[in-house]
Amino acid sequence: MNAILDPEILTIGFARRFATYKRGALLFSDPDRLLRMLNDLARPVQFIFAGKAHPRDEGGKALIQEVYKLTRQTGFHNRIVFIEDYDTYIARRLVQGVDLWLNNPLRPLEASGTSGMKLPPNGGLNLSVLDGWWCESYNGKNGWAIGAEIESGTTEFQNEVDATSLYQLLENQIIPLYYAKPDGKLPLAWLQLMRESIRSVTPVFNTHRMVKEYTVRLYLPAAKAHAEFSRDHWRAATALSQWKAQMRKDWPQVKISEVQIGNKERHRIPVGDCLQVSARIHLGPVAPDHVRVEAYHGEAENDALRNPAVTTLTESRPLESDGDYIYEGSIPASESGTYGFSMRVVPTYPHLLQPHELRLIAWD
Repeated sequence: MNAILDPEILTIGFARRFATYKRGALLFSDPDRLLRMLNDLARPVQFIFAGKAHPRDEGGKALIQEVYKLTRQTGFHNRIVFIEDYDTYIARRLVQGVDLWLNNPLRPLEASGTSGMKLPPNGGLNLSVLDGWWCESYNGKNGWAIGAEIESGTTEFQNEVDATSLYQLLENQIIPLYYAKPDGKLPLAWLQLMRESIRSVTPVFNTHRMVKEYTVRLYLPAAKAHAEFSRDHWRAATALSQWKAQMRKDWPQVKISEVQIGNKERHRIPVGDCLQVSARIHLGPVAPDHVRVEAYHGEAENDALRNPAVTTLTESRPLESDGDYIYEGSIPASESGTYGFSMRVVPTYPHLLQPHELRLIAWD
């Protein structure tokens, strides 16, 4: 391997399970452009690929074949290598030896992307699509993000956008930064990114955090729920099951019949003030204790709400008509801008594991 790779040039790693959504061949979208980067006399680059595909994943196996064939072509040889029989032994040495870790899955299919978390403790940097863990970790100073956020469009369009972004980042930012050595010896700006990567990623993305979050958010609540449900011959579990069945039957009768703004004559609410709102809700046979009425509000943008928040309204009084109630509340104007809101009703019960467990909701 030492006869193939050059320890003095920028080394980029791509090693993982070769599933089709991980787009292992995205780097090869423009072979001529890639060749120029690989064989630049002043600032060359080399790539290390490794990974396996599931035996039944024909698409993944085809990707590996495509990458391997390219490594044998003139110009790519000795600049792109594929390491066979990928396992934890090889992975450990890759995350310790490469300068940059490439991750370019198709959004939003990346569950996590844990391989990239192993680079920062070893001084490596990440070049990744903003998906999986990188959405939370990337701060603009600890690596690079591939492509703009794409909310719609075909897979081909996303591939084109991300490939273009990948090439531009490599050509205009990453490669020049790695070879920029003001003192003639060390890439000082690159070293600063390494320090920031170690500082921002290592304390947050590690096994200690994983075990703690699993324990606090999952295992302990599950143990507590089991103790509560199993008490008195599963009395609470039986009551919850009966309540769910009745709620599914009665929910079609829940309606938001009227929404009013108490200070609607004021088209402009000063920052720090509140918008007074009330809603007339028809619950029918549903008990008020079993619903939560909310104002869903945020910045108004193209008939949608951006950066939404929720304010819970309180029941003020029942009306004479059977099953009708008035709920009131105040929506805070914490920042300036154009804002909107909608009213919604969701079912609630003490033993629900999460607020939308029944997947029932009524909007105005």
